[in-house]
Amino acid sequence: MPDICTIWLPEAVSTHSAGVSLASTIYRRNITIGFIGELGAGKTTFLQGFLEGLGVLDTVTSPTYALEQRYQGNLDGILHLDLYRLDEEKTDEFLHGSDDHKGIRCIEWIDRSNAKPDILVTLEDDRGGRNLTVQFDDITLPAESEILKWREEVVLPERICRHCDAVTTFAGELGDQLLHRGVILRPNALKAAAQVHDLLRFIDFVPGGGHGKDEEHTPKAWTQWKDRFEDIGHEAACAELLIERGYPHLAEIVRVHGLMLPTPDRPAIEQKLLFYADKRVKLDEVVTLEERFEDFRERYSEGKHSKDGDIWYAEAKALEEDLFPEGAPQS
Repeated sequence: MPDICTIWLPEAVSTHSAGVSLASTIYRRNITIGFIGELGAGKTTFLQGFLEGLGVLDTVTSPTYALEQRYQGNLDGILHLDLYRLDEEKTDEFLHGSDDHKGIRCIEWIDRSNAKPDILVTLEDDRGGRNLTVQFDDITLPAESEILKWREEVVLPERICRHCDAVTTFAGELGDQLLHRGVILRPNALKAAAQVHDLLRFIDFVPGGGHGKDEEHTPKAWTQWKDRFEDIGHEAACAELLIERGYPHLAEIVRVHGLMLPTPDRPAIEQKLLFYADKRVKLDEVVTLEERFEDFRERYSEGKHSKDGDIWYAEAKALEEDLFPEGAPQS
């Protein structure tokens, strides 16, 4: 099932900004992105923003007459194609010549061909602005029923399930706020990542770690997971499990959701939102960052500040201000 988001864009500036934001939810280097929209719908404006987000410094124009243009960004080469001037019977032959392109292939007027894009961007005039729909078919996500089976398989404690579900709800609310502001993201990928982010949380349980009865109650099913992943934390362990089960891109989101030093890169918007949402949920209650980190101090350092803890708080606070400059969101 594709992951879809829809955004209303009131003017060219927001169309450009939305294009920039698409660059923060790309998980594969070798993909085809198709664009649909009538003349003047904003395809080129969107693409200018997208390529800017990918680090392209050149001036980006629509290759209506040249048919193709090439750019170099932060990823592998970017190929920009325009099918408008081609007869429809010639479009597939023309596209076939770039099927082996190793980077991102952007195709305007893709609806004039039989090509099946990995990501489809549609722009339509509406209410004096534009409706933008982005459909993602480039990564695979588990169904919710599969995630629930995984929880049963690992005997995930009920309190951790409640935490994951609360993070899922809050992350979804945060995502809706960003979508309303014109930021492109993947709602289903964010939801799945939040549902599984603490799937193997118990492998980090240690006596005195503040996990309540879970410290003393160790189901036999946990032993195999603890033995298997004894040298890595629950974030990396869950990521490895997701890769094994065919969800490598979901693993990228989950792998960096925890507090760790050195601070890992989180270039994708879903990675940032999961990290932030998780730091705002105390068990199954949404609290402030201040309250959440005070809880960490009580559980792990007898209420005292620590150098690492202060670094992590500053990291979460900076992300909050970057994502939500208007102020910390409430549930």
